[in-house]
Amino acid sequence: MKRALVFQHMDHDHPGRFLDYFAEDGIIPEPVRLFEGQEIPSLANYDFLFVLGGAQDTWQEDQHPWLAAEKQAIREWVAERAKPYFGVCLGHQLLATALGGEVSLAEEGEVGVFEVQLTEEARRHRLTHGLEQSHSVMQWHMAEVKRVPEGASVLASSPLIPVQAMAVGDHAMSTQFHCEFTPQTVAGWSSLPGYIASLERCLGEGAYPQLLRQCYPLMPQMARMTRRMYDNLVTATGLRD
Repeated sequence: MKRALVFQHMDHDHPGRFLDYFAEDGIIPEPVRLFEGQEIPSLANYDFLFVLGGAQDTWQEDQHPWLAAEKQAIREWVAERAKPYFGVCLGHQLLATALGGEVSLAEEGEVGVFEVQLTEEARRHRLTHGLEQSHSVMQWHMAEVKRVPEGASVLASSPLIPVQAMAVGDHAMSTQFHCEFTPQTVAGWSSLPGYIASLERCLGEGAYPQLLRQCYPLMPQMARMTRRMYDNLVTATGLRD
């Protein structure tokens, strides 16, 4: 069996629909709860690195000292080992900063369902092959990648956030949006009062049922997009036999 190292930054968070893909490809996910002080193991015995989102910001090393070690691990994995990587939200921003890009607060955060468009570069890139031009995606972030690392490709954009998806070579990909969210993920928030309260702070009272009504009909399209990106990545890297 192959092994996926999962960097986790918040309780109750997980790779969502990627877990189904891992199961199909015989990849066992092994989470590291960095926010609880769990140490990052040696990377030598892993085949895939998945980095989740989180409430932290990439520059908050004073408040969260483990961010420094996480960035170093991402740098080793992507730049030195050149092995398969996928990051979402904070995992997207950490990929950028680990490789020399820049992240800061967005002029306007995004919470809810938004549209992103593929870039011209994405039309030629192996990791976005077969994707449609426009996609409805789920967002939950207040920071953004302001400058991508040298040699990185911007694969998707939106009027508010120019760097919505990014690739480093054919082996590392990340999205500002939460392509891992599933119907089960969103349904699970109903038992997490902190998540509901956070949504209401951003969107107002009644935000959760409103978001449910908006995102549920779009989930099949989101699943197709995410599946295509994953398939492209594991094929390009030779991870799938």
